[in-house]
Amino acid sequence: MKPAPPLVVLAGATATGKTGLSIRLAEAIRDQGIPVEIISADSRQVYRGLDIGTAKVPPRDRAGVPHHGLDLVDPDQPFSVADFLDHAQAVLADLGRRGGVAILVGGTGLYLRAIRQGLAVDALPSDPAARAQARSILDADGLAGAAARLRELAPGLAGRIDLANPRRVERSLEIALLRGDEPLPSPTGYPGPVIALGLTVEPAIHRTWIANRARAQFEAGLLDEADALRRRFDPTLPAFSAIGYREAWAVLDGALTIDAAIELDARRNVAFARRQRTWFRSEPDIEWLDMTNTDPLPAALSRVRPIALGIST
Repeated sequence: MKPAPPLVVLAGATATGKTGLSIRLAEAIRDQGIPVEIISADSRQVYRGLDIGTAKVPPRDRAGVPHHGLDLVDPDQPFSVADFLDHAQAVLADLGRRGGVAILVGGTGLYLRAIRQGLAVDALPSDPAARAQARSILDADGLAGAAARLRELAPGLAGRIDLANPRRVERSLEIALLRGDEPLPSPTGYPGPVIALGLTVEPAIHRTWIANRARAQFEAGLLDEADALRRRFDPTLPAFSAIGYREAWAVLDGALTIDAAIELDARRNVAFARRQRTWFRSEPDIEWLDMTNTDPLPAALSRVRPIALGIST
């Protein structure tokens, strides 16, 4: 059996330049004659049709480097971290057989952790009745009440998740209802060489990048994309918790001006980025690269070269 391929993880908060760097890094590795493919670790980019609002890599930018983890299901289809793990492991196995390198890039911390640390997500229970009960708690008591209920049922589990994320609270409630506060299975680790790089940006500059991206998304057609999606799918679906769609619908309904929607979009993404940074601070062995005023490619290549190219720095 071929070993798992070398794995390069690019982590970081939203709008820190992960996508652009992943493509440039992949091209540099490919120029050495090594097969390289990118796996998106973004829990919203798995949905078909959510393109502009999730900052999905456009098809023209995927031409040179194969991309995975995109457009896997429709917005009304369920998709879990276990589904992501199945998809990514199939890609990794194929790359390993071909002697390639994988770049795992995204801001969904649980997806990155599942691959890098080898989480046994199939050991976590799932049950429709418990899921419905968890959803009813969230609907009846709100996020704060549901988080309090989770802390009561499983304080250890509650301490390991983002209690500001409704989906994480709901899923954790389902697990807690089924198994209480039993410890999670121990991670097995990635079965091959791995390096994790994180991208960071000085806060004031990052806020500007986030605001500029929000405006660019609306100018690129987010209103039309959101309108088309709402005509086909229930707008209360979890997929549409991706920031930008509810703001776009508010513009279409006359509840917000475009400028107000862009401002709200940016403000929500700033808060989201703060939660992502909190998550990544708890992740071990991430080497951080500052994107603020420096081209990160040379530093990234120097760190990746030993495992990806098989030569010393």
